[in-house]
Amino acid sequence: MSVFRRMRDITVANLNERLEQSQDPVKLIDQFLHSTREEITEAERLYQQYAAHTKQLQQQVNQATAMRNKREEQALLALKAGEDHLAKLALQEKIIHEEKLEQYSGLLEQSQQSLFELESQLNELKMEYQTVYSKRQYYAARMESLRLQQRMNQRATAYGNGSDVPKMFGRLEDRMSDWELEAKSLRDLRRMGQEYAIQAGETVATVLEREMARLKEKLNNDGKE
Repeated sequence: MSVFRRMRDITVANLNERLEQSQDPVKLIDQFLHSTREEITEAERLYQQYAAHTKQLQQQVNQATAMRNKREEQALLALKAGEDHLAKLALQEKIIHEEKLEQYSGLLEQSQQSLFELESQLNELKMEYQTVYSKRQYYAARMESLRLQQRMNQRATAYGNGSDVPKMFGRLEDRMSDWELEAKSLRDLRRMGQEYAIQAGETVATVLEREMARLKEKLNNDGKE
């Protein structure tokens, strides 16, 4: 049975699944690292308490073992001296210390097993932390690259990736061509008007000369008569 129950909301078992659903995996990784650090601290504290408790149990076992052996030696000496009563008293205490030794030995074995299990879990937590931490900077860099790419894409969408620039000048070119064509048309129209006026003037002059010639001829004819 586990020495302590994990209190983390995020464990390695479900971290990958939650990363796939997270919009900010780096934040989720930081949450995992934070909760794991807290659990490591708690496990280390518990480990120190178990280690101290195990040491106390070991002292009790050592003490019971020493007293058992001592009372057995005292019983042998009493028998050699013919002091049966003292030998019985020593054996009675020996039995008490043997019972104590058996009890504390059982507790010591359980505590040592728990201590070993806790140490294994603590090492596992530290390994999990180091593994995820080593990936944290890599994914943070990837997220930054993605964020910058998204900003670039937003600018490309907002400004049409520069495609409106040639369109803008294209429309301006068309507009200026229209203005130039209009100016040319007006210029041609003025020229035509001037040419028409010249032609009209020339026509009037010819008519006048012809009339003058006719009148002169008439005068000459009238004088001859």
